Amino acid sequence: MANHDLHAHVTCVAAPATWLSGPSGQLTGGADGLYVEDRRVLARLEVTVDGVAVAARDVRRTGAASAVFADVRGNLAIARNRLAEPLGGTETISLANKAGEPRVVTLAVAAATDFATTGAVRDGSTVDIVPLLAEVRSGDGMSVRLDATPAPDEAGDALRWTVTLAPGAQWTVELRFTRTDVPPIPRAKRFSTLRVAAGDARLDALVRTGVQDLDALRRGDLYYSAGSPWYLTLFGRDALWSARLALPLGTDVAAGTLRTLAARQGTATPHDDSAQQGTSGRQDTSAQQGTSGRQDTSAQQGSSSRHDTLYTGETEEEPGRIPHEIRREDAAHRLPPVYYGTVDATALFVCTLADAYRWGMRPDAVEALLPAAEAALAWLAGHGGLVTYRTTGAGLTHQGWKDSADGIQFADGRVASGTLALCEVQAYAYQAFREGAGLLDAFGRPGAERWRSAAADLADRFRAAFWCPGGYPALAVTGTGEQVDAVASNMGHLLGTGLLSPAESAAVAGWLTRLRSPFGLRTLAQSSAGYDPGSYHAGSVWPHDTAIALLGLARDGHRKEAAALVGALLDAAGRFDSRLPELYGGDDAATPYPAACRPQAWAAAAGPALLVALLGLDVDIPAGRVTFDPLTPSPVGAFRVRGLKVADGLLDVSVSADGAVTVHNGPVGVAFLLADGTPAKIGSTSAG
Repeated sequence: MANHDLHAHVTCVAAPATWLSGPSGQLTGGADGLYVEDRRVLARLEVTVDGVAVAARDVRRTGAASAVFADVRGNLAIARNRLAEPLGGTETISLANKAGEPRVVTLAVAAATDFATTGAVRDGSTVDIVPLLAEVRSGDGMSVRLDATPAPDEAGDALRWTVTLAPGAQWTVELRFTRTDVPPIPRAKRFSTLRVAAGDARLDALVRTGVQDLDALRRGDLYYSAGSPWYLTLFGRDALWSARLALPLGTDVAAGTLRTLAARQGTATPHDDSAQQGTSGRQDTSAQQGTSGRQDTSAQQGSSSRHDTLYTGETEEEPGRIPHEIRREDAAHRLPPVYYGTVDATALFVCTLADAYRWGMRPDAVEALLPAAEAALAWLAGHGGLVTYRTTGAGLTHQGWKDSADGIQFADGRVASGTLALCEVQAYAYQAFREGAGLLDAFGRPGAERWRSAAADLADRFRAAFWCPGGYPALAVTGTGEQVDAVASNMGHLLGTGLLSPAESAAVAGWLTRLRSPFGLRTLAQSSAGYDPGSYHAGSVWPHDTAIALLGLARDGHRKEAAALVGALLDAAGRFDSRLPELYGGDDAATPYPAACRPQAWAAAAGPALLVALLGLDVDIPAGRVTFDPLTPSPVGAFRVRGLKVADGLLDVSVSADGAVTVHNGPVGVAFLLADGTPAKIGSTSAG
């Protein structure tokens, strides 16, 4: 992979588009660019005034999709207003004369594209650029258009305008960059009005920024794209976790995510030739990704280099399996366009469906997805015991969320290989069996006892195989029964799933304190030989990982430990302008990880998830109740949450610093209870 430093980049997102540049505003190379559907629409954008490059002195994001770059040269003010849109974006350049006499300036814009895939950019294997003056087309059919209003005075190696500015006058040109070979994509509308006012204002900023980023990463009402720039598409695990963590924003995205993944759920058996080609006789990815078949990538206009969008290996599709990622065929890189190599998304599918049902997803929509849930449960049961995957050298090395080559390792630093059962996957599967059984009962479908029995059997196998002599669960167990004995954050995902006894839960909570940095949970303990705080999965901090553990701690009653992680994430948010990245260094400085996606959906969803933990929120709409058991004393002081969506209503609730709950407004027909079963106080709807 090429060395990319995205931390200082200004990123504007409107899925499936993302626009990145350094703080100068110029697009000059590396990962800079405007991307749509995993292809680079704009690789270079250099603006000059009177032959001198415009380098912004002041930069500010004005939203998840927009930013302003401003410069002043004597009496000439220059502003570049950038806006990402689903098919591309616009940049509006304004020149303002602050002098008392007329001024004549020459504005030049040099733009170019290279049609590169995000995978090729990430690898550093890009090709020659093609000047963009009007519309250009690649050999594989991708096309990009530049529209300028007003039209330039000349268009040679660049677009040029000679502008005469009267005293105090302003002149503006709009540049619109559009990918024209894909169908229209509607811009996602603002989805949530969730907001919070807390004694610790960092919580307000984190939630507000996270909600904006989730809106920007949302593909219509279907799902959250995983992250910008490398993963701005559908990833099964990421989309499901993001939807679960963001349920305080409503169930619509969870429902869309589940429907979209169910439509791509595996049906082909392993080694089916059609499955290996990613087609399997089923619907094409155009249903979600806007393409209609693989395109020839052998040539490009203006370049003799071949675009490397080849992929190798099997799709790993199996009946009932939920896919890992889906990309347009013209953007696939290293992996097939539809790739199923994930061991956890299938269990998470069932868990997400059950969570969404409790939060108020329409019963008919839930019932329509029960066949997919049953197929998912059958896939889990098909492992015949612990749920495993095998490292084969094809596709991804590891198939859990720590999917880097060294993501699963022993305490002595050896990298695990062969057949592996991850600890958190067993917890997901246990929860899926239990929750799946509950759904079948709720809708009068047979089979629930089979899955309860499967859950009990899995719990017994887990206890026999995973508990290390030190009194903590192994990161994984190999096919020969050897425990991968590293102390790792994965154990935090076991909490709140029901898999652990109270004593086991308390033990895990204690071990997590050893993984805690000032800014979240380290993915690997400092005592491990392979610990590296600047690595991807061997010592770094991932906000979503911390948020999942935090929720589990709160659910299992480990309130002090949960409160400490709330503070850690808020401290991290303060280091990253409230826009938490995909990951950061697991040291005492929250060191930026250079190539981290930012925004990343499940990191953005950490804000709404914090509110669930702070409120101790347990929503069960089918049972007609919402229960509160807030963290006390509150680690953020007194706070009030408005616009939290439950079923078809909005919840407005405040919590005092000592934990007293007052419900100001909420959905009709729901009982609001405290943890001891007594009714919550009902207060005024006026501002407080």
